[in-house]
Amino acid sequence: MWFRRTFLPHDVRRALDVPRGEKLLAVAALADGSWATATTAEVAVVRENPARVVLRRPWSDVDRAAFDPERSVLTVEWVDAEPDLRLALTDPERTAFPHVLRERVQWSVVIAETVGLPDGGQVKVAVRRTTDRDLFSQAIAGPGVDLDDPRVAPVVDAAEDRVRSAAGL
Repeated sequence: MWFRRTFLPHDVRRALDVPRGEKLLAVAALADGSWATATTAEVAVVRENPARVVLRRPWSDVDRAAFDPERSVLTVEWVDAEPDLRLALTDPERTAFPHVLRERVQWSVVIAETVGLPDGGQVKVAVRRTTDRDLFSQAIAGPGVDLDDPRVAPVVDAAEDRVRSAAGL
């Protein structure tokens, strides 16, 4: 697929304020006039007029993302209880943003395991990488799962021990 370069307006770039050593990898114009940006460290959304960052989260906060090419909508699911982020791209053929998002999320996951629970729920346990290459583990509860439930905690702890050990932690 061929991507034509999309240029980020100067005021949006200034509001984004990409730190030294970090790179802007991809941008996408959104239907609401905002801009989605992908840097080496994070995903961000910047509104125009006046330009301001309305969302900025590291790649390790992204659980998964899916692109619906028929509607040109990219949906980002977070590892916490925050609502999904829906980005309506104005011209998906002009941006590598969905591809870069996928690559950065995959880069942040070192190893992951999904474990089934006695009640039928699921928890994903992963070792993730920060931009500084530090490793940490996280448990992402499926719908209706309470990680503090005494029947759930030992299963999650055992899975976390396995993935941490596999990643050398």
